Amino acid sequence: MTSQPLHLSRGCTSVVLDPHPYGMPTIAYWGPDLGDVSPDELRGITTAHQPQRVSGGIDVPALLTLLPLESAGWQGTPGLLGDRAGAQLYPRFTVTTMERQDGGALVEARDDDAGLSVRARLALTEAGLFTQSLEVTNTGDDDYEVRALNLFFPLHHTAAEILDTTGRHLRERSPQRHDLTTGTYARTSRRGRPGADATVLLAAGTRGFGFEHGLVQGIHLAWSGNQQVLAEKTPAGSVFLSAGEVLSPREVVLAPGESYTTPPAVGSWGHGLNELSGRFHRDLRARDSHPRRPRPVTLNTWEAVYFALDLPRLLALADRAASLGVERFVLDDGWFRGRRDDTSSLGDWFVDETVWPDGLAPIIDHVRNLGMEFGLWFEPEMVNPDSDLARAHPDWILQAEGRLPLPGRQQQVLNLGHPDAYAYILERLDDILTANDIAYVKWDHNRDLLEAADARTGRAAVHRHVEALYRLLDELRSRHPGLEIESCASGGARVDLGILARTDRIWTSDCIDPIERLVNQKYTGLVVPPELLGMHIGGPVSHSTGRSHTLPFRAATAIFGHYGIEWDISDLTEAEYEILGRYVALHRSWRDDLHRGSVVHAECPDPAMDLRGIVSADRRRALFGYSLTASSASYPPGPLTFPGLDPEVLYEVRPAVPEEGHPGNGQSPLAWLQRALEGEPVRLSGRSLARAGVQAPVLLPEQSLLIEFRAVDG
Repeated sequence: MTSQPLHLSRGCTSVVLDPHPYGMPTIAYWGPDLGDVSPDELRGITTAHQPQRVSGGIDVPALLTLLPLESAGWQGTPGLLGDRAGAQLYPRFTVTTMERQDGGALVEARDDDAGLSVRARLALTEAGLFTQSLEVTNTGDDDYEVRALNLFFPLHHTAAEILDTTGRHLRERSPQRHDLTTGTYARTSRRGRPGADATVLLAAGTRGFGFEHGLVQGIHLAWSGNQQVLAEKTPAGSVFLSAGEVLSPREVVLAPGESYTTPPAVGSWGHGLNELSGRFHRDLRARDSHPRRPRPVTLNTWEAVYFALDLPRLLALADRAASLGVERFVLDDGWFRGRRDDTSSLGDWFVDETVWPDGLAPIIDHVRNLGMEFGLWFEPEMVNPDSDLARAHPDWILQAEGRLPLPGRQQQVLNLGHPDAYAYILERLDDILTANDIAYVKWDHNRDLLEAADARTGRAAVHRHVEALYRLLDELRSRHPGLEIESCASGGARVDLGILARTDRIWTSDCIDPIERLVNQKYTGLVVPPELLGMHIGGPVSHSTGRSHTLPFRAATAIFGHYGIEWDISDLTEAEYEILGRYVALHRSWRDDLHRGSVVHAECPDPAMDLRGIVSADRRRALFGYSLTASSASYPPGPLTFPGLDPEVLYEVRPAVPEEGHPGNGQSPLAWLQRALEGEPVRLSGRSLARAGVQAPVLLPEQSLLIEFRAVDG
C-alpha cells in the first residue's frame, strides 16, 4: 500500500486521493485537469487541503473520504449504515491497499473487529468521466445487514446553485434550480424504477451556470431501481454530491462471506452543461455495445391504431411507411392472446390465434419484403390479474402480507427474482424471438412498484428484481445477437445508465407534443446521446395535450434523435406526404453527423427562444434548430449565436429545408435567408457565428427553422 497521495488524470479530468489516518482515503480534488503534478506539488496540494481545528470541533477535523464515517469524525451523510443484530454500528477501516489499477485506483480496507472489509474501485474514462463503486464484504461469523452504502464526489468551492429535474408521466425531466445552502438537498426514488419524477442528473456549479458557461459538476447513478442522489454542504465547509441505492429493511443481509456492491455512480464536469454532457455522450459512444450502424427510421403503430390490429390496415400502413423511407416497423400492444384493451392478458405471451390465425408471419413477411425491419412490443415484467398467468401462479406476483398492492393501469408486477417466473418469461420471449424474424423489442414497464415484496418470504424484493431484469436482458441478447431493445417505462420513467448498458435506446416520453418534447429532450440529453433518444413525429393533434401543431414543427423538433413516426399516415394528403418524406430524407442525409457529433445548446436571451444543434465530429458541418415556443418579447428577436463551430473554418449558412426558409408569417424577407434561397448564401467563420451570429427570423409561436452550416472548401 502507498502512503503517498495518488493523482489520477485522464480525459482532461483530475482526481486526487490522499491517505487518511482514520479510514478510507480523502477525495482531495475532482475536476478540471491539474496537469503534470510532481510528487512534491501533489503533497503540497493535499497539505493545502487540510482544514484547521476550530473551537467546538473535534480534534481531528473531518474530511470527505471515499467512505465517510463517524469513526473518522464525519457527521454529515454517512457512507455506510449497517449493523450486526444492533451492534457494530461504527466500523473504522484500516486501508490495506491503495494503488493504481486499470486507469483508475483500487482501495481495500478492513475492520476485523467489525468483521467487515470494503473495496473501492475508481476509474477515469477516456472521456473524463469519474466512476466509483464500493463493495462491502461480511468477514464475520454472523449476518450483517447493509442499510445504506453511498458514493461521494467533492464539489468545487465555487458551487452555489443546484440543477436537477422533476416531472410526471407525460412531462418528464422538467428542470428546476435551487441555491446550494448549508444542509442536504436529496432526490429519492422508492418507485422500484427511477420514475417519471427522477432526475437523470444532479448538478451543482457556479451561480447562474448555463449550457455555455460556468464551472459545473454533476452525478448520475447507473441503477434501474430505488435510489437517492443528494447535494450537501456541511457547517464545516465540505460541499459534495452523493449517490446510492435506497434499500428497504432487511433487503440486503449478508451471510458470512457474502458481499454487496453498489451500482456505479458516474460524475462529469464542464465549463457549461454542453461540455459536461459531452463527456457522457463520448463515453457511451466508446462502449463495445453501442449501436454502430445507422439508427433505422421507425414507425410505431401505437398512436396510429392503438388496439385495432386489423391486418389489411397494418399492411397498408407498412406500405405507406416504406414509401416514405421508414426502415423499421414496430407492432405495439395488442398482438398476444386475449389482449383487446389494457385490462387483461399481460403475461400470456402467446400470439393470439383469433387475431393472427397464421401467426405473425403475414405482417412480418410483408414488412421484410418492403425492406424494413420488424419490431414487437412486450411488457415482460407486468401481469394483469385477469390473465392465465396470474390465475395459475399468484405467488409470482410481488406482494406483501398475502395481499396484492393497489393496482396501477389494471396491472401488477411479476417477481423476476422468483426463479420460476424468470424462467417462464425468458422461455416465452425466447420462443417468440426464435420463431419470428424480429430485429427489435420495445420493452415497456407501465407502473411504479408498490409493496414490492417476495410473496414467499415477505422480504423486500426490488434489489433482486432489478438484478434479475439485468440478467434477463443479458441472456436474451446473448441468445439473439443483433437484437435491439428499447427501454420504455410509461415513456421515460426508467432512464438510467444501468438499463442503457443493456438496451439500445430509451423512449423519452409518452408525450410527443413538440413543445413538451423540446424541454424533455434537452434535459434527458444531459446524459443520453441523441442516437439513444426515441424522437417521433406525432399526429396533427397531440394525444396527450390536445394541442395542434404544423407538420414542419413536429418534424423539425424530432430531427436530432432516433427518428420515427407515431401517427396514422395511411390517409395523408398529398402535401403532408411530400413534407413528411422531405423531413425523413433530411434526417437520413444528416444521420451520421447527428448521431456522432457534439450536441450544443445555445443560451438565448428570451425564454421563448430555443436554439440547439449538433456539430459534426470534424466540425465541418452542423445542423441547428431554432424554435419559438411562445411570442417573443423582442420583435424582431435579434441575433442568434452558434456555439461549438470551428472558429477557423468558413461556413456557408442556409436553411436546411429551403421550402421552409420563410415560415409564412407575412414578414419581409430576412436578408441572409433570402440570399441563401437565391443561391448566394452568406459565408461566416465559426468565430463570427459564435460571437456576432446572424439575425433570427421572425417566427410565429410554435414554429421552427432548421439551419445548416457547411464548411467552404479552400
